[in-house]
Amino acid sequence: MQDLKKLPVGIQTFSKIIEGNYLYIDKTDLALDLIENNQNVFLSRPRRFGKSLFLDTLQNIFEAKKELFVGLDIYDKYNWDESYPVIKIDWAGNFKTLQSTKKVAKSIFERNQRKLGINCDFDIEDPGICFRNLIELAYEKYQKPVVVLIDEYDKPILDNMDDINRANENRDFLRSIYIQLKANDAYLKFVFLTGVTKFSKASIFSGLNNLTDISLDEEYGNICGYTQDNIENEFLPYLEGVDLDKVKKWYNGYNFLGDKVYNPFDILLFIKKKCI
Repeated sequence: MQDLKKLPVGIQTFSKIIEGNYLYIDKTDLALDLIENNQNVFLSRPRRFGKSLFLDTLQNIFEAKKELFVGLDIYDKYNWDESYPVIKIDWAGNFKTLQSTKKVAKSIFERNQRKLGINCDFDIEDPGICFRNLIELAYEKYQKPVVVLIDEYDKPILDNMDDINRANENRDFLRSIYIQLKANDAYLKFVFLTGVTKFSKASIFSGLNNLTDISLDEEYGNICGYTQDNIENEFLPYLEGVDLDKVKKWYNGYNFLGDKVYNPFDILLFIKKKCI
């Protein structure tokens, strides 16, 4: 066991996994297919299913960090000479009031401004203006179309499902931001949103009808999660003496029209806990 790579329990940063010599289950073939054949994409998966790691992997691809992908499927298939400015929105924080949601949004946009070396005023009452300016200014500065990656787009709503009024306030606030994605399509290279649910009847995607929902697309059914093949190959050295049929019975219960898949966090935790 001492020669095995470390397990990335709770790690959602692609570079940390690669540079820290953690085990990485290669999804870059699907990432390449996705970005070559789509422009505006939505993916729904349960929590702790690898969405954030996949999104972070996409960011490193678009930023052309070739050195991180040595030995992976995408390495000799992607044009690493082209890099693109990336705006990443990760909804993590306190969303129990509309004011706290606005503060999180302000922090997100300020972080992206620093990263891209761009300054634009943030109007806490109308964040869509800042988002629009950020996209346009990034396009102008780098002379490249912009990539927008949004992780857990629905978290400010889900965190308030016990209070429908707060949930609706956050929904309307988010909609004012997301509407800019369609309005600024001319400046965008690729858009990718992840979430737990689509809220198809909650109007959050009102005006944003150009998204391709791949949540139940057979071609991308394995985009997150571990397959049985992963268990019987990459993970097999970690499961010495373990009844794989029992593991399959207990953990292999998800299907998104591809292969049946395991929740990554569940499997990593099972191994960390000495397979008990």
